[in-house]
Amino acid sequence: MSALAEKQSSPASIISRRRFICLGATALAGLAIPGHALASGFWSGERSLSFYNLHTGESLKTVYYADNQYVPEGLQAINYLMRDFRLNLEVNIDRRLLDLLYALHYTLDTSAPFDLVSGYRSPQTNAMLHAHSEAVATNSLHMYGMAADICVPGRYLANVHRAAMSLRGGGVGYYPRSGFVHVDCGRVRYWGAAG
Repeated sequence: MSALAEKQSSPASIISRRRFICLGATALAGLAIPGHALASGFWSGERSLSFYNLHTGESLKTVYYADNQYVPEGLQAINYLMRDFRLNLEVNIDRRLLDLLYALHYTLDTSAPFDLVSGYRSPQTNAMLHAHSEAVATNSLHMYGMAADICVPGRYLANVHRAAMSLRGGGVGYYPRSGFVHVDCGRVRYWGAAG
């Protein structure tokens, strides 16, 4: 059994229906009104994210939203961690994507960081990857800081996929053979193997 399969097969990886229902309406409302802190404690409180970049070995846990505003230092730290590591280039990661990841982390009811497979991709890197795989879109939202390919230690990939779709915050692609879920803050759409 692969290390990834072992990480995803623990009994704690089952997401409760109650957790989905509890977050569903709140998360959808928050994502539908980007840039606004809602009255609920979920959206108006401090927001933090944690990542482990699988390519660089870098870890990050940072507060990116506090006191009713985005935190520049937290945003910059995320921009750097999610950079195109091949060319060492970064962009401002879309705040809607960060809020989507925040909602997804809550839905999954975990304290584990997101394992980041891919964040920002420069046009050069995207073209190179597209030349090797038809699964890489020519005009990928990764090039605009609007997408992330992730997995979550201790959670079945199929559950991450279902949780991301339940939020209806953008596109969700399912890549079980490659071991990740694509999430973006573009229009709502789904692709990949059934989960």
